[in-house]
Parts: sequence; structure tokens; C-alpha cells
Amino acid sequence: MGERLSRARVRAFIGRDEQLGRFGEALAGDPQAPFAFYVCGPGGIGKSTLLRRLADHARAAGRLLVELDGRFVSHDPADFAHAAGPFLDVPGTVLFVDSFEHCQWLESWLWHHFLPRAADDTLVVLAGRRAPQPQWTADPAWTGLLHVTELEPFSPEQAHSLLVAAQIRPELRERVLRFAGGNPLALSLAAAAGSEGCSREEIWAPSADVLRTLLTGLIGEVPTAAHRRALEVAAQAHSTSEELLDAVLPEEDAHLLFSWLRDLPFIESTHQGLYPHDAARETLAADLRWRAPHAFETMRRRLADEYLRLLREAPEERVWTVTDELFYLFREGETLARLRSWSREEEVHDRPLHPDDLDEVLRMAEETEGPASAALVRYWAGRQPRAFSVYRLVSTGRIVAFTARLALPAPADPQDLATDPVVAAAWQYCDTLAAVSPGEHIGISRFSVYPERYQVPSRVTDLSSSRAQAEAARSRGRAYGFAVFRDAETWAARVRGTLEDTGARPRVGDHTYGLFAADWRRESVEAWLQRFIAAPDAPAPAGPSPVSRAAFDGAVREALAHWRDAQAFAACALLRARLAADLVDPVEELRTLLRRAVDELGRDPRGVRAREALTAGYFSGAPTQEAAARRLGLPYGTYRRHLRQGLDLLCEALWDEELHGRR
Repeated sequence: MGERLSRARVRAFIGRDEQLGRFGEALAGDPQAPFAFYVCGPGGIGKSTLLRRLADHARAAGRLLVELDGRFVSHDPADFAHAAGPFLDVPGTVLFVDSFEHCQWLESWLWHHFLPRAADDTLVVLAGRRAPQPQWTADPAWTGLLHVTELEPFSPEQAHSLLVAAQIRPELRERVLRFAGGNPLALSLAAAAGSEGCSREEIWAPSADVLRTLLTGLIGEVPTAAHRRALEVAAQAHSTSEELLDAVLPEEDAHLLFSWLRDLPFIESTHQGLYPHDAARETLAADLRWRAPHAFETMRRRLADEYLRLLREAPEERVWTVTDELFYLFREGETLARLRSWSREEEVHDRPLHPDDLDEVLRMAEETEGPASAALVRYWAGRQPRAFSVYRLVSTGRIVAFTARLALPAPADPQDLATDPVVAAAWQYCDTLAAVSPGEHIGISRFSVYPERYQVPSRVTDLSSSRAQAEAARSRGRAYGFAVFRDAETWAARVRGTLEDTGARPRVGDHTYGLFAADWRRESVEAWLQRFIAAPDAPAPAGPSPVSRAAFDGAVREALAHWRDAQAFAACALLRARLAADLVDPVEELRTLLRRAVDELGRDPRGVRAREALTAGYFSGAPTQEAAARRLGLPYGTYRRHLRQGLDLLCEALWDEELHGRR
């Protein structure tokens, strides 16, 4: 039976060629081969499977095996030494210790006292979730004797071959691959489940049993309910910072929870925060959605509210990725799936254009769009150098792409119109629809050049789009926003419902471009974003309103944010709601209406704290929400909780007036 199992493991085993090769050299007695092998990685990454495969190799080579499981090792080193006795006495023995994280306290004793007493020609293989302590990998005495491997997820090709071998239907493989993220345990469970759970729409979904097994295997024990909620935040957020945890879990100790998250073996760190490996993320999110759908939506709404707050209030240097992270929450929606790609492969970061970058930028422009377009890049780099962003690979620093987001004030510059046909088409569209007044401006994402992935959804288009939306949300007097795509028909389908196809097809050199627009005077950026995050099956409002409930709530929040600035308030989307239709002096009367509605929340004892939070946050002149919390003498988390409740109550009351008229 053991031989049959071994043959089955050989047939099913995928990858890990480097680890098998080094271990094979050690078995063959190569004097340059390591003596100790340390395999680490998160749960489900394949450590135990690799150990069983290595054990088969050792057994086939005629070696004596000692196999221990760290979960069942006592706290007395003498017991470990007794169980592993042949390793000290019998030459050629191979010692395997799986689940080493459960007896990690043995590590110093092993290196100092146990392993140096090994018999001749022995080998040791340790496998655990944590990496070894750095002093052992840095110790010159162990440098040639210790081989440390952190197992990586399967490559897309390896994962695909596993699903093909498991006879998963082709139309389901991409969904399974997205869920499993290259994690061998998740892939194996998905393969074992086959097409079970497939809906009529041919969407594969993991069963409750698969989720339960994955949570145990990938994540292990979770200390408390607060730790579980922190995991659920990390599962939904694109990246999780300590500040984000504090904002969405104000009643918990965010510092403690963040420190715990950071030490988990399936959590990675970036300059923006923490994020879990794909399999752990998808498992946690799917489990919460299945186990507690209301809690799932509540957590998602809390995160969305925090991102929208940051978009309105955070310092400029912090807002550029906010829309990126907001959209990530709703990435499974049909519209966002067409437009964006959240792959972390070849992660890029953007920097302002430096004069030394210009030659490379011009080369990329000419390579992808031709010399006429490159000449326009040179023109705009001279006119608006700060509009350009250069994208570099995080891994190597190599420039791979550039974008340019122009801000053009009214009236249009005749030189711009004569030089750039795309910009001329944008101004013509404005004049045809509703002319841009002096003091206003238009924004246009004029160039997006990524030669290796030219104008297809990528991290470059994601980040550029996020910056464009953040700029539009925070700028004053922006009348229109434009996006430019060469493959106009393809992008017309992708942006359907988000941008208007102007019908203009200006020509530059050998290429024709499509021009797509958003009218920011008709709908605020925040209301536009709210349309993406509204529940897709939300019922239509009961009465005649020119806006949806989601857009209305966004307009209320926008109006509150600009309440103290009458000029900015005059451009708010709430002035186009039915609520303001018959006001004589819409700006002043609507400001009064907002203040009155907030005051009326205090009539109900449950709304007193909510009214105080709204008043301190929007009417008192406090520059930030932190300052408003201090003004009320409240912890920031408590203040945020009262503010969220106040916004919900206020939007509900004003929506009732929107539908049924003022009382």
C-alpha cells in the first residue's frame, strides 16, 4: 500500500524542482550539498506534501526515516531527543519534522545542542509556517549546511495544469484560479470538489465544507472575535493599515490587531499596508459572505464610507489610491470587472516626470503611437510637466509606462487647439453641450502608454484612473473630465454606464482615437462613485426623483463637506435634487435646510450624539475629524461611530423629504 501511495504522489506532484534537486544531491552524498533543509510558508502552500515527496525519495534511496509532527512534540527537549534517537545513533538517517511552528521554542536548542550531535551522513528536514530565526541563516558556520526555502504559490501554468488533470470544465477554471490564487491546498480542494456548487450561470463557488477545511488549513486558530473581524477587514480591503483598522473597528485595539495581522504567515507587507495571500483573502471573504451576509455588507459599507471620507478630507498626498481601494471592494461587479485589473503581478509605482525620463517617455510614445503622438507628448511635457506620471516596476525600478492628465482652463488656448486634435475635439464637445465658463476648467487623461500592455486593463490604467478621479473630486471648478482610447469600440463597451461616448474620433498621425466624457457639473464625483457601490438590486425610489438613493446620499455628504464654503456649495449635486427644485435662493435655503435637518436629529434621544458629531464635524469649523473629536472630548473611534450613525439618519430623513416633499 505504501508503494501505491508513493506512486500516486509522484503522479500528482507538481513543481518544486529546485527543492527536489538539492535534496537529491544531499541523498547522493554530494559534499557541497546542505545537511539541514528548512521549508517555510503559509498554510496550504504545500509544505507537508513536499515533505512526503522528499520522504519517498529518501525511502527509495534506502535511508532510515524518522518522521515527527510538531503538533505532538512535548515541551521537554529530552522527549524530542528520545523520539529522534536514530538520528543521533544510526548513520544515514533522515529526520523529518513537520508543523515545526508548533514547537518553534525548540529552535535554539536544535541548532546549539541537538543537530551538532547527528550521526554520519544524516539529513534533517524541518517544515513550518515561520521562517527560521535570522541568526541561523546569518551564522557563517551554518551558511553551507543550511538551505532555507520559502515555498511560493503555484505559477498560473502549474495551477492550470492541476485543474486540467482534475477535469475541471474550461469555463470554470478562471474562477477557480481566481479563488485559489495558486495556493496548492485551495486548488486541490477545488479540484476534489469538481464542478459542485456551480450555479446556472456557470460560476464556480466553494462549498461550506471546502471553506471550513481551507480556514483550518490556511489560517488556523483565531484568538478572539476581534481578531476574526480584523481578518475580515484585511480580506476585503485592498491593503490594511493600522489607521484603517481603527476607523472601521473603532471599539477595538487597532494597534494590537495590526501587530497580530503583520505576524501571520499568509500576510504580506507593502508600503501601503498589509494584504493576505489570494487564497486566504478569497477564503475569508467567501466564508463571511456565506456565514453572515449582513455582516459582510456592513463591513464593506464601513470600508467604503472611510474611503469616501478620505477622498473628501485627507491631505492631498494620501488620496491618490483611495478610489483604487474603494473600487477594489466592489471588484466583482460587472462594470468594474470590465474596467480594472487588481493583479499584483509586476506591481508598479508612479512618480512625477523627471527631465531625465523624457527621452524614454518619447521613445515609448513613438513606439506605440507613432512620431506625431510623440511630438504631442513633447509639446505637453513642455506646457504641463506636472501632469505627467512615470511608472516603474517595484521589483527593478525600470520605467514601463507613462500617463498624462491635463488640466485646461477656459477659455481654450488657441495654440492648444491648433496643435492637438484630441484636445480640440474635447473643447468642441464642451461648446456643443454646455460651454465651460471662465474660472472653470476641463480635465483630460490625454496619454496612457504602457507598451507591454497598451491600453488594456492593467495596474497602470488602474492607478492612473484612480488619480484622475481623485483629482476631479478635489479640484474646484472642474466642468468636464475626458478619457482618450485608441481602440474606441472596445473601450466604448468597457466604459458603458460610466463615461459618455462623445462620438468624436480625432486623428493623430496614423491613428484614430475615441473621446469619452463625464459632466462633473451634472453629477459630483462622489455621487458618480456611489453609483458603483450601490446594491445592484436596490429597488427604485418610491417617488419621482432625478437621482438614485445612492447618488442622493453621496450628494448629501458632498454638501455637508462644503457647507461652510458658499461658492463650493453652489456646485454641489444636491442642488439638482428634487429637494431644491422650488427654492428661491437655492444655495442659502438648502444650507439652512441641512442645518435644520441636523438639529432635528436631536429631538430623538438616540440622535443626540449623532447631531453633536455632525455639528462638530461639518458646521463648527474644525479642520479635521480628529479635531472635531477632540472638541467633543471623545476618542476618535467613538466619534466616528456617532458620525456614521448621524450620516445614516440624516440621509434617511432628507431622502424622505426628497420623495414626499418637505413637511
